[in-house]
Amino acid sequence: MRSDILDPEGGETGVDSSLLDDVVLDDVGPEENDADGASPGLFDDLLEGEPIFENKEVLRPSYTPRKLPHREEQINSMATILVSALRGDTPSNILIYGKTGTGKTASAKFVSDELESTSQKYEVPCEVEYINCEVTDTQYRVLAQLANKFVDKNEAVIDERLEELTELRERAREDESVLGDTGFASVEVVTDHIESLRADREAFEQVPMTGWPTDRVYNTFFDAVDYHERVVVIMLDEIDKLVEKSGDDTLYNLSRINSELESSRVSIMGISNDLKFTDFLDPRVKSSLGEEEIVFPPYDATQLRDILRHRAEVAFEDGALTDDVIPLCAAFAAQEHGDARRALDLLRTAGELAERDGTDEVDENHVRKAQEKIELDRVVEVVRTLPTQSKLVLFAIIMLEKNGVHNINTGEVYNVYQSLCEEIDVDTLTQRRVTDLISELDMLGIVNAVVVSKGRYGRTKEISLSVPIEETEAVLTSDSRLSEIENTQPFVQTRFDS
Repeated sequence: MRSDILDPEGGETGVDSSLLDDVVLDDVGPEENDADGASPGLFDDLLEGEPIFENKEVLRPSYTPRKLPHREEQINSMATILVSALRGDTPSNILIYGKTGTGKTASAKFVSDELESTSQKYEVPCEVEYINCEVTDTQYRVLAQLANKFVDKNEAVIDERLEELTELRERAREDESVLGDTGFASVEVVTDHIESLRADREAFEQVPMTGWPTDRVYNTFFDAVDYHERVVVIMLDEIDKLVEKSGDDTLYNLSRINSELESSRVSIMGISNDLKFTDFLDPRVKSSLGEEEIVFPPYDATQLRDILRHRAEVAFEDGALTDDVIPLCAAFAAQEHGDARRALDLLRTAGELAERDGTDEVDENHVRKAQEKIELDRVVEVVRTLPTQSKLVLFAIIMLEKNGVHNINTGEVYNVYQSLCEEIDVDTLTQRRVTDLISELDMLGIVNAVVVSKGRYGRTKEISLSVPIEETEAVLTSDSRLSEIENTQPFVQTRFDS
């Protein structure tokens, strides 16, 4: 018998069979494989249940619905101002105010989509560009992002025109009469125009995210936006973050740009959660930017129920929600200054928790668990981003509570805070400054600080935690500097309450 091994095609592989003597193939029984030879995996079991969601994306903040209940007045106001763009005129600048979750961005995006689709219908050059200033928060970044968007659009316009002219030139070479109504006198004129467009395209360049002088970035943006006739609406979401980080130079330049443009016109739409951010603007910027102002009031519980029902019809399978789910989500969100975003997050999270439970129905219990989860996630994020000194003050309060101290006063916090600063070699602030930090933690909802009178002993703050102690401590000790004091027990002074 030959020791060579035959390959599947009947040929010899030239491999000695003795090399395979120690190779053992596992027996795989038919019960371990399905018909396709694939074994059941982790996700097969999870997919067996009936789905709760039909389209979860409609519950996310990024989704722009086709209908926005209880915002008809604000939408009509925006449309009335922006309709002039469809006539080729420059719309007034608009400032939109309102707290988080009041429908500002969704309404502005809805109106912008309608504006662009109507402009295409009537063949009027009108464009809307959206910038999130919480992310794009410096003058350089705003101008660079806008410049690059218009460079891309200009290149697309040039490419389309080059294709048309190249085709026209080929036909004109066979029959020059096709140039009759085109405005070109000859094939040579068409060729010259093609070369001119190619030169324009070559002249455009993308702005890098760093490295250029700001005036060069501005000039690139200016040339790109003014390349051809159009009305441009620049939507600056979270505009107060831009002013807070970089001042009002960007707004000054954008609000004055129309006096220099030749072909295009620019209008600014600013969206802000802060009703008072314009107090920090240069008066000239304030007057030109705030030509029109629109305020979005908070939703009440009834309005939130309408919004949630409208979204739930698309988001969930029929019968997936019990009757008390939407009213409870609306009630929780109404307590948070009428925040529709919070209401939608609650509804989506409740659905996700129900899915994880393996049930085919979302009930009141899932909403309450979702409320706890969202609040804990918020606390974790707020605590994680606190400055080190604020974290030390919070850590001191936690250690006092863990040692059984209740109705904690400012002096007790300061004593423990000093010990913690010494432990990790951090500069110690004054007691007055620590008192300010406690007030800031109170404003964030992390602690509850109430001023109480002690009679002839004066007044003091009584402090208690407003957040789960274990989870908050875990976030604090995840900070590399505070991890050193995880097992340290500073001296806690005995107090004799009267």
